[in-house]
Amino acid sequence: MDLGIAGRWALVCAASKGLGLGCAQALAGEGANVVIVARGRETLEAAAEALRALPGAGEVRAVAADIASDEGRQAALAACPQVDILVNNAGGPPPGDFREWEREDWIRALDANMLAPIALIRATVDAMRARRFGRIVNITSSAVKAPIESLGLSNGARSGLTGFVAGLARTTVADNVTINNLLPGPFDTDRLRSNFAAAAARSGQALDELTEQRRRANPAGRFGTPEEFGAACAFLCSTHAGYITGQNLLLDGGAYPGTF
Repeated sequence: MDLGIAGRWALVCAASKGLGLGCAQALAGEGANVVIVARGRETLEAAAEALRALPGAGEVRAVAADIASDEGRQAALAACPQVDILVNNAGGPPPGDFREWEREDWIRALDANMLAPIALIRATVDAMRARRFGRIVNITSSAVKAPIESLGLSNGARSGLTGFVAGLARTTVADNVTINNLLPGPFDTDRLRSNFAAAAARSGQALDELTEQRRRANPAGRFGTPEEFGAACAFLCSTHAGYITGQNLLLDGGAYPGTF
């Protein structure tokens, strides 16, 4: 299927590895021009080189910046001639006990996982509407639908973004600008491995044993891959997805047991 986004400009946040890179790969593979943003320059540049080598890839630009800061967002936007596709993403805050979190911990979580995406949407959505094309995808978490007790910072910040998007998405779709959220469950990423390491340390269980236990517990019998996550993102960014907005698409191998 031709997704109809060749030549479009995409800004993909936290895209040097993991799910962000998976999204950038899928978009670049469809011929989109991609600006990838992450804090670590060396890993980011390596990711950019790999994207440029993809068959049919458009132009690829890399911006080493912290998307949670005003300066980082300005640098990212300056590198993108126009933002037709925006993929909001940021590393999740650390797990822990809410009794140990101070106000500053909550502010950092909100800045990265709620306020930064809203700021980027604010900076780009009106121009998208004027051009009558725009696709905004926010990478949140399955914890929005089924909160995880140890991820309280993430639960709170990402749920706030979800509520904001639910209202805005209904006001932009008539101009062919859609806003949706992708909710990843357990994907084979550094984030998953770090969460498992923290869980293993708390429980005293061996990390390999805990990882295998979690893998077997998933109905799919495995963890997801960044490539299949990226494919889902690319479809939501396509010309074929103009009738999908304000939705929370759960990608978790069937782990969530509910109907709704």
